[in-house]
Amino acid sequence: MHAVHFGAGNIGRGFVGLLLHQGGYDLVFSDVAGPLVDAVNAADRYTVREAGPGGVDHEVTGFRALNSAEDPEAVIESIATADIVTTAVGVTVLRFVAPLIAAGIERRASDAAPLVVMACENAIRATDQLRDEVAGAISDVALLDRVRFANTAVDRIVPAPQGGSGIDVTVEPYFEWAIESGPLADVSVHIPGAHFVDELGPYIERKLFTVNTGHAATAYLGALRGYERIAEALGDEAVASAVEAALRETSAVLSAVHGFSDRELADYRATILERFRNPELPDTVHRVGRQPLRKLSRNDRFIGPAAMAAERELPTEALVGAVRAALAFEDADDEQAVELQALLRAESAEEVTATITGLGAAHPLFGAVRDAVAARQAELG
Repeated sequence: MHAVHFGAGNIGRGFVGLLLHQGGYDLVFSDVAGPLVDAVNAADRYTVREAGPGGVDHEVTGFRALNSAEDPEAVIESIATADIVTTAVGVTVLRFVAPLIAAGIERRASDAAPLVVMACENAIRATDQLRDEVAGAISDVALLDRVRFANTAVDRIVPAPQGGSGIDVTVEPYFEWAIESGPLADVSVHIPGAHFVDELGPYIERKLFTVNTGHAATAYLGALRGYERIAEALGDEAVASAVEAALRETSAVLSAVHGFSDRELADYRATILERFRNPELPDTVHRVGRQPLRKLSRNDRFIGPAAMAAERELPTEALVGAVRAALAFEDADDEQAVELQALLRAESAEEVTATITGLGAAHPLFGAVRDAVAARQAELG
């Protein structure tokens, strides 16, 4: 069995690549970062270390890497004979990998088994977005009948690499990979530990509105109080209380929309916060907080659940408090953080709110977010 994975970074090697390897797939990484591709090809194995209670080390072998910028033809040929294609590149990059996938589909033998394609991104229905991009790039959309596009929900904390680790990766022991089962009814997919569900939407939103919301809230609130690491930030009672309050608000939305029980959501929140407190994960507030404009956008981890809550007259105060902390996030090395602060200095509170969140002025959440923006602007003078 043969798999092609776009994105040879930490998540690609330490999560998706590891599980594909454990499923028996020969693994081809595709990336545009030349030094990373060279480093992967220079090694015949790498170690995925699970840091924390119950963690073990896993050795990955049987892989190689291709530079899709320098040798797209090799990537296309690999896709033409693959059983599965996955991505972990960021949802905004999917449009760049789609033409390669389309070309690989066009080159597949007519009697080849259906190709499975899954985008493993922190976004709702990312595989649907990838499918649309592939459809726009392919010469004959009828060829897509031979492809099985399955949405997924993925969850594993993979911190930034530490110096001297080479291509080895440190991860947390916990992971979740949920895959919608419907599109895969006539194909065989071997991914140990993944679970297949009839309806993926509730799992995606539970993860996005709990893991992603909680992680980012911890980062922004922790950065405000001068903490460097996520685990340290949650050791501050004020930060922990604010994060827990925000997650209680997202749980109320998840219960109202998807019918999750209060007990189930409370247990899930507790598990998530315990993961964030793992002292052996060297995860920083600046890594988790990067790209604040994306994280403050309409359908992402803050405005998404807060808007749904406001529309249902559910509480939003803690989520808006996390938004307020995100507006104060500064990092000279992060393009979006710099852009955010420039935007706050240049435009009115109403304009900033509409631009960042995509909310209309009539939306029940708009006023609270506008007030948070105005408060940040007052600080900036």
